[in-house]
Amino acid sequence: MTCYSESVKYVRIGIELAAYGQCGGRPGRPGYAARATLAALLAIVGAAPALATEYPLATPDVLVVGEDQSVQTVYEDTLYDLARKFSLGSEEVIRVNPGVDPWLPGAGAQVIIPGRHILPPGPHEGIIINLPEHRLYYYPKPLRGQPAQVITYPVSIGKMDWHTPIGLTHVIAKEKNPVWYPPESVRKEHAAAGDPLPARVPSGPDNPLGLFAMRLAAGNGTYMIHGTNNPIAVGMPVTHGCIRLYPEDVAQLFPMIPVGMPVRIINQPVKVAWVDGELLLEAHPPVDAEGQSFEPDVDQFAELLRAAVGDSTVAIHWDYAREVLQKADGVLATVGLEADLSALNTDGTAEH
Repeated sequence: MTCYSESVKYVRIGIELAAYGQCGGRPGRPGYAARATLAALLAIVGAAPALATEYPLATPDVLVVGEDQSVQTVYEDTLYDLARKFSLGSEEVIRVNPGVDPWLPGAGAQVIIPGRHILPPGPHEGIIINLPEHRLYYYPKPLRGQPAQVITYPVSIGKMDWHTPIGLTHVIAKEKNPVWYPPESVRKEHAAAGDPLPARVPSGPDNPLGLFAMRLAAGNGTYMIHGTNNPIAVGMPVTHGCIRLYPEDVAQLFPMIPVGMPVRIINQPVKVAWVDGELLLEAHPPVDAEGQSFEPDVDQFAELLRAAVGDSTVAIHWDYAREVLQKADGVLATVGLEADLSALNTDGTAEH
């Protein structure tokens, strides 16, 4: 398994830009002009990026962090640079702004920034990566006298037949300025497409691993958490199995993670949380075993919601809940209220 992005194509004003994240970029090679054009574009898209969002966890029962907001665009904005500015993947922002042109939103457009997150289930320790959410959560050990905290980053995950593994693993090695050695299968694939790859790619702007990489025990060390030379695709299923972060995010995360740090990779498209008697629901497009997103099956999602609620006594607005599950845009919604047992009918439904 290795880590590079497939060609991701975007069309703006009739001009097709091939957003390559694989190696290359030498004059005379196929795709060089497109990559050169993209490099100039990314210089604009990547302007003044924000670091990942850090949230204090004053008590262990804090389950929701961040906030949603709305921003008004200026002429120079794109949804891609807004996503990076607010530490979101590009698809997170595009999904909740369906009527906005991602490349040309124009001045004065109101753009929703979905920054509110339900923390993933399980222990709050080490690194947790939720594949459908395209998001990494890191729980550093609390300093003496200081509250616990969580730091969260958008990520890209695996696609095609390059599976991102599920389950518990750990960091086995860290590399600054990593060298990329494309495996033979990837080199054959690119040669067949008329874009041959070298056997060794040194650190630099053509290296898809970016400047920092953390190797995982999964897959005998073939999977990594790393940076990228194609930040515009962060948040998309475009890697060959690895977990990829914005360059500034991996630069922040890298020095904080020791070798041996546990990493738990989960596939949790539906998350719920109780906050002040309200049942909050967060749904994301499910991903298959190959990391590809697909349309949710609302009935299956409803069963996930029932399982997440468990034995709690709750009055769920099922019509609205199913609408939220169908939309699966990652925006939190209140779909139920803590129920008073005395107000329930014998079949468990709420009285009206």
